Amino acid sequence: MLSMEKVTQMRRWVILGVLALALLGLLFFFPINNGAYETTRISGRRALRSVTGNELNFNQMLTEQTQNTVELNNGIVRVTFSNPGGDVIGIQYKGIDNLLDIKNPPSNRGYWDLVWKNGEDRLQGTTFKIVTSTADQIEISFNKTYDVSLGDWTLPLNVDKRYIMQRGRAGFYAYAIYERLEGWPELRIDQTRLALKLRQDKFQFMAISDDRQRFMPTAEDREGDHSQTLAYREAVLLTNPSNPEFKGEVDDKYQYSNDVKDIKVHGWISTDDAIGLWMITPSIEFRSAGPFKQELTSHVGPTALTVFLSSHYVGKDVGLTFADGEAWKKVFGPVFVFLNSDVPSSNASFSLWENAKEQMYEEVKSWPYNFTQSEDFPNSDERGSVAGQLLIRDSYINESLVSASYAYVGLAASGYAGSWQTECKGYQFWTQADKQGYFYVKDVRPGNYSLYATVPGFIGDYKYEYDITIEAASEVSLANLTFEPPRNGPTLWEIGTPDRSAAEFNIPDPYPTLVNRLFTGNYANRFRQYGLWERYGDYYPDRDLIYTVGTDNYRDDWFYAHVTRNRNGTYEATTWQIVFQLENVWNTGNYMLQLALASANYAEQQVRFNNRNDAPHFSTGLIGKDNAIARHGIHGLYWLFSVNVPSYRLQQGYNTIYLTQSRNWGPFAGLMYDYIRLEGPPPN
Repeated sequence: MLSMEKVTQMRRWVILGVLALALLGLLFFFPINNGAYETTRISGRRALRSVTGNELNFNQMLTEQTQNTVELNNGIVRVTFSNPGGDVIGIQYKGIDNLLDIKNPPSNRGYWDLVWKNGEDRLQGTTFKIVTSTADQIEISFNKTYDVSLGDWTLPLNVDKRYIMQRGRAGFYAYAIYERLEGWPELRIDQTRLALKLRQDKFQFMAISDDRQRFMPTAEDREGDHSQTLAYREAVLLTNPSNPEFKGEVDDKYQYSNDVKDIKVHGWISTDDAIGLWMITPSIEFRSAGPFKQELTSHVGPTALTVFLSSHYVGKDVGLTFADGEAWKKVFGPVFVFLNSDVPSSNASFSLWENAKEQMYEEVKSWPYNFTQSEDFPNSDERGSVAGQLLIRDSYINESLVSASYAYVGLAASGYAGSWQTECKGYQFWTQADKQGYFYVKDVRPGNYSLYATVPGFIGDYKYEYDITIEAASEVSLANLTFEPPRNGPTLWEIGTPDRSAAEFNIPDPYPTLVNRLFTGNYANRFRQYGLWERYGDYYPDRDLIYTVGTDNYRDDWFYAHVTRNRNGTYEATTWQIVFQLENVWNTGNYMLQLALASANYAEQQVRFNNRNDAPHFSTGLIGKDNAIARHGIHGLYWLFSVNVPSYRLQQGYNTIYLTQSRNWGPFAGLMYDYIRLEGPPPN
């Protein structure tokens, strides 16, 4: 006979067994469209990050598929996708059923899109498959395939949208493979991005950087009787917002743009729930147009973006243009959508932001990821590197070579010096050199590249004379490289600092009635205030800027943007003057005016010497479409013009250079200067 103790023990095992079977039934069986039952279950171990002890109690991996949805669930976060479209329609986290905007239709919550000649395409997939399912990870694919028989009536592009969920991770990865095959019709793509639209009743605090964080108005605050549209539809004055604290402020999504080199983490916080949702971009290799290209981040919606390609701050020079029959492929991402939480408190926003930055550093350290299943995304072992030292030869500064301190050095598609500013089809790999000019560009995809550099404190762009071929595991070591910046002769005078930006010049205070309080007292971001271009007419109502070399200070006396003047609703061209003295005029050669521009928008720069009524001695012609003045950018596309100045145009004593921005089509026709330098003739 069994003892009472053994009977009790057996009963316990029976009960546990029944409970286990019931749990299995709940977890792994579910109806699909034909009434049958299907399950995919994966469990395993993985190193855990940003996961609390309570979350570790349930750490299963689960994917569920129905006729219209696919769901990934690792016990920490549950993400729902449309099937087979591949939109992100639900994110469940910390007991909140959906962090995305449930008032929006499912197709307008989380999506990839692009803009081409037929408008916006939401890149809806037509097939779904599970790419891989292991103990640690699930990767899924939503594929959109071009039908050649439709010609250019439909988008001639294959798009494979991929999502990855890992065990123990509070979030998911997203990337996409865009591909064209030979023989397909011509195509122009102006923009492509990943967008998440969050719940307005939850997410009201936005964080872009350490010094750009605030509670934000709502989307409704920007509409109807709640606001007044300003010079363009993106900029509004909040006149009757739901929160009276925002009354009288300007909101414009372009005020929250950033250089792509600095867009690594941004997002939103639900302060009531102490929950954060973040876009983490660990690399810029798949971005377009180099490290200084500016893109949107997060803005009122609440919306969080990862923009892979756009014409913002550059113009139509940036875009993907494919000839008829041209083949191409590129991987955008992966990016990490990261979720975190804290105990609600007055300090929660700070701690969530700091935690998001820590996670960003972890993602950067892990780049390139070794877990993506696409053969089009090589891991670190399948990539190469380039190392070297960049030096500067400028005998007018130092007879010896000097280090290219803190230069930005990068690999991009073969082209001319500076062509990386508009290059979009390929990948770019950038690093910042140390004080001695040593650089190391790592984890470069195999391919053929040109090596480029731009050096703070020096005008112009550097390009290495030979192309570089990168192979898997290759380590290219270059001998000392020498950059000779444009230079004709000794410096006679200079205005500004050569850094591809107008930030050092006089940036005026905004109109008191057109302020975004986030930037009040924020010196580094003061250029992001709305309407600063109109202040030129306040500073110079009757005559234009006159700058006297040796007397004036460019930080106080050189306006940040050379714009038109608004005179009773009519915009007129403006002419600035630079007054300087020459003790002697040398007839042994030409002088040189180095004119570096930080931005140009439908502008024409005309230069005259000592006679304002002469025909222009030099003109750029019509240049630029970057619109950086309107979009609160302190730089756009960089331009450099070396203007020959025959000695007969100058005179002993006082001289005047007239700089005319001759195009006057509206308030945003203008340019921003980076740096101006007059050089004497080279010595014999």
